[in-house]
Amino acid sequence: MNRILMLFVCALELMVVGVKADKVPAMPSVVNPSALRAMIADLRASYPDKFTRADEFLARLEQAQSRGTLDEMLALQREIALANPLLRAQPILFVVREQYLPDHHNTETIFHTGEPNCVKYRPGGALKVLDPATGRTSVLLDPGPEGLVRDPEVHFDGRKIIFSMRKARDENYSIYELEVDPQKGWAVVPGSLRRLTAERDATDIDPVYLPDGKIVFSSTREPKYCHCNMHIMANLHRMDSDGANIHQIGKSTLFEGHASLMPDGRVLYYRWEYVDRNFGDAQGLWTVNPDGTGHAIHWKNNMASPPAVFDGRAIPGTDKVVCIFGSCHDRPWGAMAIVDRSKGLDSEEAVMQIWPASARSLVTNVSAFICDHFVPLRSRYEDPFPLVDPRTGTGGKYFLVSRSLKPVPAGKRIQHSPDVSELVMGLYLVDTFGNEILLHTEKPGCFDPMPLAAHPRPPVVPERRDYKSVTGKMYVSDVYQGTHMQGVRRGDVASLRVVESVEKRVWTNPLWRCAQFAVGSRIGETLNRPAISWAGFEVKRILGTVPVEADGSASFEVPAERFVYFQLLDRNGMMVSTMRSGTQTQPGETQACIGCHDNRLAIRPPRRSTLALQRPPSKLAGWHGPARSFGYLKEIQPIWDKHCVDCHDFGKPAGEKLVLAGDKELVFNASYVELFRNWGKEGALLNTVGLGLAPINPAYAVGSHRSQLVELLKRGHNKVALSAEEMDRIVTWIDIGGPYYPDYDCSHPANVAGRAPISEAQLKRLGELTSSGLADDRGNPGSAAHRLWITFDRPELSPCLRKLDKQGEAYREALAIIRAGQEELRQNPEADMPGFRPCEEHQTRQAKYHALREREQNRRQALADGRKVYDVEVKK
Repeated sequence: MNRILMLFVCALELMVVGVKADKVPAMPSVVNPSALRAMIADLRASYPDKFTRADEFLARLEQAQSRGTLDEMLALQREIALANPLLRAQPILFVVREQYLPDHHNTETIFHTGEPNCVKYRPGGALKVLDPATGRTSVLLDPGPEGLVRDPEVHFDGRKIIFSMRKARDENYSIYELEVDPQKGWAVVPGSLRRLTAERDATDIDPVYLPDGKIVFSSTREPKYCHCNMHIMANLHRMDSDGANIHQIGKSTLFEGHASLMPDGRVLYYRWEYVDRNFGDAQGLWTVNPDGTGHAIHWKNNMASPPAVFDGRAIPGTDKVVCIFGSCHDRPWGAMAIVDRSKGLDSEEAVMQIWPASARSLVTNVSAFICDHFVPLRSRYEDPFPLVDPRTGTGGKYFLVSRSLKPVPAGKRIQHSPDVSELVMGLYLVDTFGNEILLHTEKPGCFDPMPLAAHPRPPVVPERRDYKSVTGKMYVSDVYQGTHMQGVRRGDVASLRVVESVEKRVWTNPLWRCAQFAVGSRIGETLNRPAISWAGFEVKRILGTVPVEADGSASFEVPAERFVYFQLLDRNGMMVSTMRSGTQTQPGETQACIGCHDNRLAIRPPRRSTLALQRPPSKLAGWHGPARSFGYLKEIQPIWDKHCVDCHDFGKPAGEKLVLAGDKELVFNASYVELFRNWGKEGALLNTVGLGLAPINPAYAVGSHRSQLVELLKRGHNKVALSAEEMDRIVTWIDIGGPYYPDYDCSHPANVAGRAPISEAQLKRLGELTSSGLADDRGNPGSAAHRLWITFDRPELSPCLRKLDKQGEAYREALAIIRAGQEELRQNPEADMPGFRPCEEHQTRQAKYHALREREQNRRQALADGRKVYDVEVKK
């Protein structure tokens, strides 16, 4: 028999460590003799005084191969693994629970009370410990039949454990801590369980101990929602070791979580956020100082696949991290990978090793829309943890991980299937030599494995902020330095614009598509609740513009704790380049960078002798008035009314080509829909950044410099002479992505896109009566094929009525539907109209938001005053 024969078996009993109840069938296992020999050689070389049976194991492996006995090979494989000093030196902490039910996104696992998906909460999950040497397990904490434990983390002393727990369906997750006694079999110290957070209206998850004794975690205490859907998001927060003075340290508009501690004391975390780009692949690893300063990309911000990277943990003694490559619309699992960022922040070469090996073909940095690339994987990994040699402080060869026991049936897509009986997760030892060895399994599944042992405390990162300032400072050394600035000559950039991407505090139902994006030459669709713009998810707020000096430097103040991005402008105020990711400062923080899209791996520091530093930082002063959210009807429509509508109106010859009237249509207004007609195709009037693809755009690639509308107006179409301010308004609107609504709130949450004054049934009936595109995607305001069919201001001029006999019943019924919408808008104006009042549901959500922000401000004041403030129930 071939000595390197790979033996495939389905038997489990010899692989499971002493579990007698609730056994589950294992994935057909692969015993690779070459991989076993490599592991034996490594352990003998690394631990000659502790791994003393290497010769015996090699001889037995040779004999087992020659006999070809499957059970013997499996038993030997396990015996060798359990002789690994890194594995048997301490117990393994883990959680037993059901796999989360599927939802819209990999971040949606909290099932917050009062939210639409709260019914998906699956109770039943205990905190347990496994002794690898004996195979025995014991329960540290059982939260009861309606409770669930998740996200454990071990303190540096190896005795305290912090975790998130929910005790009932009608409460949310809070942070708890307990202590174990290693002298008493790792039993819980009586009376040590304590609750650290207790905000009834928030979910607290993913806690991590910090070197200075404080704790970082993720929380929904600033309740905001996914831009492209309706589930609640979370941001990074920090608190004292006793739960006092909780305060937010991350301000991105979507999700920040899966935090872990790096050897240098910084926090590594997963961030999902998209500014002027598609939702599917803007999910990478970021770092931040424990005080919330210095948010920076670690790996994968402008790379199409993997779409999402989470569960990142630094591998001590190396510059690498182990993490999970997952999909956007899936559970938080996927392929396991080792990444070396020194090979490139958006580079396929940075992926040093991946499990399963076949997943390497899915890693690609292309200009394409990819959001669920890893869904077809047949093996799923979750919660990797590197094992570290305590003598050297180095890891990188051996990992604990939760892995599916059985493969997904070929061709079966399970991302949205509630049935995960075929995907029970077990605890595995995985190494870089090719071995994957099951350590333990029990129903309903095993997650979050990690050694229950003391480990080094990283250095404390000094605080670089305060709690009294309201601003931070930004410094750019030279805007001309960096990637994707080819073709930009010195002197071309005159100023830098600061734009805030505003958080979304509400959502609407039903789910209508209300934003588009271009994929190459193909137009696709995406989701948004409620409608905001034709080609974007975000409400935009222009905070102001600051000068760029002759040497390319800029220094300016920004409001602290705002999620902002920057755009470079030429002398005419037209965009040269734009960020498609956000940044933030803490109060009193100063951030500096080399240039725009600078090389983050370069060791060259920003210049400190520039023109911008020879004067005080510039102050933001708004844009044509105070800073405000951009609304098309207020900022742009008056220009068309003044200069264009006399010709470009319904029923006029020029209106047959382009209507620029301000009449309200189904969701937007007439001129807005007409200007975006054919967006993303050759000949379109507008070229906005839209929901762009992952790679960074070159300078001048999109925006006003590439929009035919701007060229037409600059030539003086029909002798129209716009003022400098009017041209700046149009150019700015295009360059910030062409937003329409200034507010996420709406007055018609149950109707089309949360904005339309008629219902879906009325819209369908109108399409049937008029035989128009209203009955298909051309009537859907979220479709790229959407066209101008209705005017609620002048119902009789609605284009959908043109082919109907005005004396016929169909005309009268169709006109009545449009007039009903007109009357509805009179009584309940939308967010783009004077007299707008949000619907009751949105008022309730806004009230909750402001109540939680008031509590945040009270805690901030306590920090500034040197006092301690706790969540109410914790204080009691």
